[in-house]
Amino acid sequence: MPNSPVRVRFAPSPTGYLHVGGARTALFNWLFARNRGGKFVLRIEDTDDARNTEAAREAIFGGLRWLGLDWDEGPEVGGDFGPYYQSQRKAIYDSYLAKLETAGRTYTEENGAVRFKFSRQPIVVTDLVCGDVHFAATEEPDMTIRRPDGSYIFHFVNVVDDIEMKITHVIRGEDHLSNTWKHIDLMHAFGVHPPRYAHIPLILNPGGSKMSKRDEGSAIESYVNEGYLPDALFNYLCLVGWTPRAEDEKLDRQKLVSLFDASEIHSANARWDMTKCKWFNAQYLREASPDALLDAARPFLKAAGYDAEAFAHASAALQSVKEKVSLLGELPGWVHFFFREDYPFEDDAVARLKAKPDNKALLQAVAAVLSSAGEWNEASVHAAIDQVAAQNSVKPGAIMPLLRFALSGQTRGPGVTTIAHLVGKESTVRRIARACAEVLP
Repeated sequence: MPNSPVRVRFAPSPTGYLHVGGARTALFNWLFARNRGGKFVLRIEDTDDARNTEAAREAIFGGLRWLGLDWDEGPEVGGDFGPYYQSQRKAIYDSYLAKLETAGRTYTEENGAVRFKFSRQPIVVTDLVCGDVHFAATEEPDMTIRRPDGSYIFHFVNVVDDIEMKITHVIRGEDHLSNTWKHIDLMHAFGVHPPRYAHIPLILNPGGSKMSKRDEGSAIESYVNEGYLPDALFNYLCLVGWTPRAEDEKLDRQKLVSLFDASEIHSANARWDMTKCKWFNAQYLREASPDALLDAARPFLKAAGYDAEAFAHASAALQSVKEKVSLLGELPGWVHFFFREDYPFEDDAVARLKAKPDNKALLQAVAAVLSSAGEWNEASVHAAIDQVAAQNSVKPGAIMPLLRFALSGQTRGPGVTTIAHLVGKESTVRRIARACAEVLP
């Protein structure tokens, strides 16, 4: 199909969550289609009734949509080559079996299984990643293509669907390479030209073995739940097995689409690096606009019991800590005190507040100056701290951490003047009074 418009497909089985390996396969297919102005087809291989679940199907759809991998044809979208569920295509498979029977390429065993007669000819898989892979004339037993119960095996339906859906390029994991000669033999039996193949390297866990469902970070859903931004994971996934011809690793979708070349996919297995993945997310968080960060953080704030709409400066609060976090899921722990006045006091903050007998008097003096402040901004808060420091012959740097502990209950976070400014004058004075009453009675 050398001159046909590019058509690629992602064909998952709905038997579990969307694995990062599957997501990367979908991503490389999507990039190839978008780079070539072609079509990305989603096909669901759901012939295993015992293992297929609706939850798994929704997890696949949801994971692809979250990553921004929209499909041009397939479930919920439609297209000219459906149905896009294998469970609905039996009549098509029956017709193709009839073609093989007419050509004398099948025979039926006593138990009712139907086998495909291999050509017993050498077969070359021309692969964009692995190069030409030669398979000698096989001595394997002929392949069963229909079971005694009438159901078809994967190799047969996979080939039929690729033919019917006019797939021009098959981009999939290299674990399929060893069986590709069988698919080509079937293609030849049907008198069609095989698609071009690109078998991409496996993803290994940090220990060097194939990434399994038990490994950390194997499920796309875990990245959604922990607070990764889709663009960040998209960017990192692209680099797992492919190195774009660019000076920077951080690349937007448009740039990645323009640079993608399947022939440049690495042939060596790629190792998953959670540290690097998280680093990418931190970069994207830092560059997120205030509105985008607030929108992304809302579900995590809500899950922690905080209403972003109830605090007028929620966006500014998030901006004040975005340089300190790597995941959206970390944000509530850094900004919770903006949304509540009954925040707990960390043990370390309590210990440091109690470290010197005059700390309470210093805080009360700051509260007195702040309560009479005319303007309320970071500069006026800073001026109040300087005034109290001068009156008490201490450095402002000795007062600022005390005020942070009082206003937030913790030792980390944004600058103390930022906290005071965002929570407002009344809340600042109340918080100091609470700390003095509960921690420094």
